[in-house]
Amino acid sequence: MSFVERQSCHLLLGIVLTLCFNQVLSTTNEIDRLALLEFKASIAGDPFGVLNSWNNSTEFCQWYGVTCGRRHRRVTVLDLSSQALSGSISPHIGNLSFVREMFLQNNSLYHEIPPQVGQLHRLRVLRLDNNSLVGEIPKNISGCSNLVKLILQFNQLTGEIPGELGSPSNLRMVTLSVNSLTGSVPFSIGNLSSLESLILTRNNLGGSIPQFLGHLTNLQRIGLGINKLSGTIPSSLLNLSSLTVFDVGGNMIHGTLPAGICLKLLDLDFLSVFENQLEGPIPPSVSNCTKLAVLQLDMNRFSGKVPSLENLYKLRCFRIYKNQLGRGRPEDLSFLCSLTNSTKLDDVLIHENEFGGVLPKCIGNLSTTLTKLIVMDNQISSKIPEEIGNLVNLEILVMNHNQFSGVIPLNLGNLQNLAILQLGDNNLVGTIPSSLGNLTKLILLLLSGNNFHGRIPSHLSNCQSLQRLDLSNNNLSGAIPPQLIGLSSLAIMLDLSHNHLTGVLPTEVGNMRTLTALDISNNLLVGEIPSSLGDCTSLTSLKLGGNFFHGSIPQSIRSLGGIEELDLSCNNLSGQIPEFLSVFRSLKHLNLSYNKFEGMLPREGVFKNATATAIIGNNELCGGLPEFNLHSCISKSSKSGKINVVILFTSIIFGVLLVVVILAFIHNFWSKKKLNEPVSSSMDDSTPNISYGALLKATNNFSSMNLIGVGSFGSVYRGILKDNGIVVAVKVLDLVRHGALKSFIVECKALKNIRHRNLLKILTICSGADYQGNDFKAIVYDFMNNGSVERWLHPNSTSSHEIELRKKLNFMRRINIATSVAYALDYLHHQCHIPIIHCDLKPSNILLDDEMVVHVSDFGLAKFLLGSSLDTVAKQMSSMGLRGTIGYAPPGNLFSFSNDMSSTFFLLISTPNIICTMI
Repeated sequence: MSFVERQSCHLLLGIVLTLCFNQVLSTTNEIDRLALLEFKASIAGDPFGVLNSWNNSTEFCQWYGVTCGRRHRRVTVLDLSSQALSGSISPHIGNLSFVREMFLQNNSLYHEIPPQVGQLHRLRVLRLDNNSLVGEIPKNISGCSNLVKLILQFNQLTGEIPGELGSPSNLRMVTLSVNSLTGSVPFSIGNLSSLESLILTRNNLGGSIPQFLGHLTNLQRIGLGINKLSGTIPSSLLNLSSLTVFDVGGNMIHGTLPAGICLKLLDLDFLSVFENQLEGPIPPSVSNCTKLAVLQLDMNRFSGKVPSLENLYKLRCFRIYKNQLGRGRPEDLSFLCSLTNSTKLDDVLIHENEFGGVLPKCIGNLSTTLTKLIVMDNQISSKIPEEIGNLVNLEILVMNHNQFSGVIPLNLGNLQNLAILQLGDNNLVGTIPSSLGNLTKLILLLLSGNNFHGRIPSHLSNCQSLQRLDLSNNNLSGAIPPQLIGLSSLAIMLDLSHNHLTGVLPTEVGNMRTLTALDISNNLLVGEIPSSLGDCTSLTSLKLGGNFFHGSIPQSIRSLGGIEELDLSCNNLSGQIPEFLSVFRSLKHLNLSYNKFEGMLPREGVFKNATATAIIGNNELCGGLPEFNLHSCISKSSKSGKINVVILFTSIIFGVLLVVVILAFIHNFWSKKKLNEPVSSSMDDSTPNISYGALLKATNNFSSMNLIGVGSFGSVYRGILKDNGIVVAVKVLDLVRHGALKSFIVECKALKNIRHRNLLKILTICSGADYQGNDFKAIVYDFMNNGSVERWLHPNSTSSHEIELRKKLNFMRRINIATSVAYALDYLHHQCHIPIIHCDLKPSNILLDDEMVVHVSDFGLAKFLLGSSLDTVAKQMSSMGLRGTIGYAPPGNLFSFSNDMSSTFFLLISTPNIICTMI
């Protein structure tokens, strides 16, 4: 064969091989093209149209999000992240055998992760995070032997973490957070010697923190927070010298924080162990973590002194709230001064601990980057330091429930970025400074439970973003500023209750159309309820009780269709109760007590529920459900009908007089006969009975530690019922004493037949025998946390707490107590089926609950008036004898002489107890 022939043969062979290679390449490329088209077919939503280019008019390597290799023209990268795609991931994705990186995060993909993903042997990065994928992580994920990053966070994956995940030896990052994974951290993870980041936060993982994590020497980030992990923090983790993030917050880990945690982990910048069961002191070595930016130790049981943090220069977030830190001592807050070196500080949250002492002036030297300072629920006293006005970037300042005194610093008005200011429940005095009106970004202002006096500053109306304002339980006076109560931004709550505000309720109240709760109860407001109140159509709670409003309920109130709680009690309102109140479907609590309403009581809606509706003290009401005990309504349609009624009424009077005379003789006969009969000790079956053993457990064996009082016929103990946890007062009768048994029967009879908010409620009784067979009788009442009026009027000691009680019994509270006692006596004397005379009314028998509501107690000497004629009453009065403490007149008075009052008020809680009269 000639040279030319040989060259021709070689050329022909090359052409044939090229054609064969192109044919094979074309075939393999076709696999990728078809796989991509199948992926597109499974996508149900493509709002940005990114897959429109995926068609036959262009080569698939030119399609959006597709990258091909230069040599083989096969898909190596698929990037469709953040395109709002919805649909499922096609199983044909497993045919992209040359793909190395797949980015499908930040879409709305659903259904399961196809197991065919395990066929992608060249895959190095798989990102499916922030979708809606469900089901389990495919076990054959181990087929991705070159996998370096696996990120599946923010999905809805379930089941356990597959043990096969420990097979890809090059795996450096595993992020599976914010799913619903269960089980424990698989032991196979300990094989991943290259692992740098393990983030499994916000799942349902159990078990303990694996010891083997301490052997993964390349590990830099551990995220196991918000799971169900238990056990202790393994000491092996201290071997991870490169660790920068350690997050195990939100679990059930107990024990202590390792003392040397910051002696070895010097690179830590994020340390979070919040909401666990860790105890003991905060290790002083924490100050050695000089790179620390986040330190979250909150919601544990740490105790003792907080160490110096002077070396934490980069600290941004410092949270130690809800622990048992501090000892109530002056030096407790000295650590705050060490934080002045932290120039990037953003939030300091130290609330709900036991810190005492004063807030140091160095607080003003904290970084001006500080946005949150919360110190509430501690024992911090003294004045609020003026230096706090230097923290010009503060957005949240919460200091309520402490013992701060003095006035509000004027320069708080400098904190013009403040959105939340809470100073409630302290001992602050003076006036509310008008400089608070400079806080134009304020959303919430809470100043309740202090001793502020003077007027409400109208400058607060400059706070045009204010949504919640609470000035309740102070001594504020004067009129309500129309500019303030007309602030349209108020959408959550306006509470001005329990002050001494006067004047009328401004008509501007109607501007608060989005307000949900309005409480101006227990003030001195007068006039009519403005009709503009009906414009506040978002109200769910409206409390106007305890004022001097008169007139009728305005018809405009019918527009408050979403109202759930309406309190108009203790005013001078009159007229008929509007029918529209009965069609309010959301209304759950209605209080119209102690007004002058008249006419027929509706029977529909909230009026169907006698426990949800209070109408007592409106003597001209009639009709309604039988439970309300109102007299029937009489129709008077004509003048002749009225005359007939008068004639009939006159006849009835003569008939009644005749019957009274007869009944008087009969009653006199039976009264004499009953004098010789023994007193029955049986109780009505309607009164529930509690066992002796239950009371024994409730009072810790009637421990002297639980003894709260001793009376004429027995002792009173504080107890906690084991069945329901209710705190009760248990009166145990000393049956050896003369008259104790009779006192027991009289009190039970009295309290089971009366019902009034100002009378102490009997919960149950115990009538039986103790474990030795002796007779045992006890009465169980609601426990009154605020004790008796005697304690408030005459403290037993000169302690600051007892003196503070006397201070809090201000003029208005004394009026409220006296009025409530009068209401209770009026009910006993005039509204009971059988009139009852208390006969032992004194400050020690007038109790106060958590809300300072009066409850008259101790009916052991009460007397029932069984007849109505003068002769019968006189006989009963003469048979009473001397009751109460002979020769005793209560020393306490609600009102005494005051030089700054134009007249003198002197009102004893009761008349001397030796006098027993029917008012």
